[in-house]
Amino acid sequence: MTRVSCDSDLRNWGHGLKERIGFKRAAVAVARKLDVIMHAMLNTGAFLDPCPGKTA
Repeated sequence: MTRVSCDSDLRNWGHGLKERIGFKRAAVAVARKLDVIMHAMLNTGAFLDPCPGKTA
């Protein structure tokens, strides 16, 4: 939630959660959601573009 410079749905979701339940619990929720996403990506072989449309 603090290291990514571009906006993403996951980051926006985490920031909204942080306002409701606090930073520590939101960080755990985002980490769990990332874990589920990464597990699904490993199973399907998909790639993640964290900042779609942005060029390096």
